[in-house]
This record gives sequence, C-alpha cells and structure tokens, in this order.
Amino acid sequence: MKRSAINDIIREADAFIRSFGYIMPPFAYWSPQEAKARQVDSSAVFTSRLGWDITDYGQEKFDELGLFLFTVRNGRYEDMKKGMGMLYAEKIMISRKDQLSPMHRHNIKAEDIINRGGGKLVLELFMHDRDGGIDPKAEVSVPVDGTIHRLPAGGLLKLDPGQSVTLLPGVWHAFWAEGKDVLIGEVSTVNDDLTDNVFREQIGRFSNIDEDVAPVHLLVSDYEKWLG
Repeated sequence: MKRSAINDIIREADAFIRSFGYIMPPFAYWSPQEAKARQVDSSAVFTSRLGWDITDYGQEKFDELGLFLFTVRNGRYEDMKKGMGMLYAEKIMISRKDQLSPMHRHNIKAEDIINRGGGKLVLELFMHDRDGGIDPKAEVSVPVDGTIHRLPAGGLLKLDPGQSVTLLPGVWHAFWAEGKDVLIGEVSTVNDDLTDNVFREQIGRFSNIDEDVAPVHLLVSDYEKWLG
C-alpha cells in the first residue's frame, strides 16, 4: 500500500469513528516525531502495540480484502500466565461495505465482536477439527449477546448494530460489512497480532508499504522501523 493511501484511510476512519460519538485517545494523534519523543514516558503504547493498524494482508487490494483497526488498550501474556493483572484488550475497527477480512482463527485470544453501528456485520463461521484446521461438517455454536446461536458449518451470522458475538479460541471466522460500512468493537483477552493469527490462506497480517509520502501517524507495524 502507498503511504499516501494509508494517510487518507486514517483521516477517513477518524471522521467515521467520530460520527458515532467514539473519541480516540490522545496518543492516536501523535506525529511520528512526537511518538519518537514519547518512547520513554509512554513506552507501554509501543510495547503493547497500541495505535493505528491498516492492512491489506499483503495482497494490495484493500477495497476488496482489508481492514482498519486501532488498538486502544492491551494487556500482557505474562499476566495471563499468572491469572491476574491486565488480561484484556480493546480495538475499534472499520469493515467497509463488501470488504473481506479473510478466514482465520486464534490460538489464544477469545473475543467479543460488536457491531457498533452502520450496516450489518456478516461473519462466516466454522469450528476447528482435531488438528486445528477447518471442520467442514461440524455445527457451529456461538453466543450472540448471551443467547446460543447454532449454524451449519460455513453458516453466515448477521449482526445488526448493537449486537455482538463471542468467539472462543479456535473458531474460524471471516467477516465483511453488508449494506453500509460498519464500525466494529472488539473486546478480548490479550491480543498478539504478531503470532496469534492463523489464516486459512497463505497471506500476511500486515501491509507492505510504499513510502511515497511521510506518514501522518505511525502504524503499529511501523514502530520497530521508525522508533528502533
């Protein structure tokens, strides 16, 4: 993806998010220079990989295959091992109309996916087999706001604004917006996008970036390169 396109997506996403009354935290608006200057006093922002995340999964067709994410808060796996401390994470995301977030699962993360507003959020769901792959036959059972919904393998679950689904580790899911763009909330256990995403297809989690202009804000995938 071109950096100029990423900058545009950030501006558009910020306006879309604000239109629903959701206000981003102050660190969302740090310039790259300010982020570099805040590495010591705000180190948790960077070590927990909080911030902007825009991906086309390395396929260079963001409008068809992609997702906007912003990680607002995130705990540590060390605390999960102890069973105490900051064991949770929160994201705000945008799925554009008919834009696919591809089939994947998580080994560790449990998550609530919430339709915060816009169109319908459609999820295609599968259970996992004994080896962790997709089970093409098993019935899918997931809680939607505390009520169990049962679907055939590959069934489509459609969430209206205000509805949410709980996905436990191992549940395969892909999703997209139907009718209009959707603002998505995610509340989960500790999030690790570097190691805890298993995709059905051989694709990447992050975008390859063409630095045609300077970044307006850094992405989480920029931190190592830009901040060292």
